[in-house]
Formats: sequence, C-alpha cells, structure tokens
Amino acid sequence: MSNSTENLSTNPHFLPKVSVIIPIYNGEEDLPNLIDCLRSQTYPKDRVEYLLVNNNSSDRTPQILEKAAIDAQKIGITLKALNENQIQSSYAARNQGIRQATGDILAFTDADCRPIYQWIEALVQPFIDETIGIVVGELAALAGNSLLEKYAERYGVMSQKFLLEHSFLPYGQTANLAIRRSIFFQIGFFRPYLTTGGDADICWRIQQETDWKLTFSPAAIIRHRHRSNFKELRNQWQRYGQSNQYLHELYGVDLMREFTAKEVLYRLVRWAVKDLPRDTVKIIIGQGSPIDLIKMPIDLFSFYARNQGQKMAKLPEKAKEIEWL
Repeated sequence: MSNSTENLSTNPHFLPKVSVIIPIYNGEEDLPNLIDCLRSQTYPKDRVEYLLVNNNSSDRTPQILEKAAIDAQKIGITLKALNENQIQSSYAARNQGIRQATGDILAFTDADCRPIYQWIEALVQPFIDETIGIVVGELAALAGNSLLEKYAERYGVMSQKFLLEHSFLPYGQTANLAIRRSIFFQIGFFRPYLTTGGDADICWRIQQETDWKLTFSPAAIIRHRHRSNFKELRNQWQRYGQSNQYLHELYGVDLMREFTAKEVLYRLVRWAVKDLPRDTVKIIIGQGSPIDLIKMPIDLFSFYARNQGQKMAKLPEKAKEIEWL
C-alpha cells in the first residue's frame, strides 16, 4: 500500500470530477438521512455527481429519489435517479452507475451509510499520487440504542482496517471505496450476478491484473447503521460466510475452519470463569463497559452464523461472469 502526505488544501488544482454511486433497495427509511449527508459534502458542487440506483425496490424509493433529484437541482447539486430492474444485485446496480458516470473517480457507498461532510474530499485526496488506483475509506458505527449496535460500535466490527490485512490481498468494502473510472475499462465491471464478495473481487482483480496500488484514507469516514437484533446479525454473518465460499471458489483463498463442540465449550467456560470476573472488576473501577461482559457469546454466535453461511453456499456459474461496457 502507498500513502500520500499531500492534501487538497495544498493542492487547490487537484479537483477531479467524482461520481458517487449508491445502489438502493427498499431504502425509504434510510434515504432522507443519506441524502442530507450528500447535500452537505464539502467537495465543490460542480465537481461531483450523485448517482442513486434503484434496484427494483417495492417501497417508496423511486418517488423519494425523483423528488431528491429535483430538489438537488434547485441548489446546484447534480443528483440523478437511475434504475437497475433486470438483475437483483447491488453489483448490477453499481454497474448501471458506472455506465452512466462521468467522473474520473468513482466513489461507492450504500443506503444505510452516513458519510461525514468531508468524506469525498478525504477519499479523493490520495489519488494525488498517480500510482494509486483504489482508495479505501474507514467505516465507523452510527450511534445506536440496542445491545448489538453498542457492541458493534465498541469493537469496531465494520472497520476496514481488518480487510486491509487480509492474508490474500487487501481490499475494502463498497460501503466506502473509490476507484479510478478508467480501471473498469481495463479489467471489467463488477460481476453482476454475484450477491456478496464483489468488493474483494474487484479489488483483487485490479491488484492482480494491473499495476495500480491500493491505499487507506482513515479520514474518509462513513458511519454505518449496524444490525440491531440477532436475526439481522445472523443474516449479516451468514452472508460473510457465503462470501468466504465464493472467494474460495474464485481465488482459492482459505475457508474459515469450523469450531468443534469441544472448542466452543472451552471458550464458554473460560468466558464464565475468567473473562466475566475480570471484566466485572474493570466496570466497577471505571475501566470497562457492560458490553464487555457479553462479547464472547456474541462473537461465538457470529462465528457460527458465518460458518453456516459458508457451508450452505456454492458459487452459481452465472456469478462468475464479468460485465464489460
């Protein structure tokens, strides 16, 4: 990875055109807050366009997007409502955005994300280095009230730092990722029929097939709405397990090993005998959080769901296809 020490304030002429691409599926609850964040970006209005792609939503998403586009135009912001109704996949929706984009840099995020005001500015800054092709921004938790939201916030569950240390190659989630537009015409677009793992796939293809480098911009922060109940958490980690299997079939990366019943029992006993007393003392003396008391059971629940997703998944043949312009 490469790092750049320059910033936009010392390089006022470095203002590439940016296209922000966001797939939307049934996003009526998230869209108002997301759009507010986009309208508040510090990046010059005439150097950015927002492409929000409705992916066959059945709620009020289309109407909200159409109104948002009209309202944005009134204040000099380019926000376009697009549609991808043929393929039900966030990657197919992103491909629709790529086809319509006019920017030199394509920035990706999701409907349940809240970019900070300086997000685009910080995400674009590393591209000053002409060897950089991919920039990964940081993901932080939106403040929440549920136990699981507080757990995700305390332990940085979605932090991109973990993905940058992947044993195969570093990558970033499309919840906060930027790629030079020209690269897609070199290596192809996202695999449109892939349902998970497409962020790793696109980053790995770029690094394997080109000389472009990947870097991290920790100041480019997006706050992400985390799962608030165990059903959502299970679905999230099962999807991660499916991604493991798909990437194993595409790249041969190692699969997550199964925990044996003996290992699970050992961890639970250690939690009850060692971790609980230790963390309780820390809370009493003001050096811990009540969330620490239930970390191990939540971790085990997540690991189990991920393993189940991995065991159930098999990469569909069609998901191997790469879309080209």
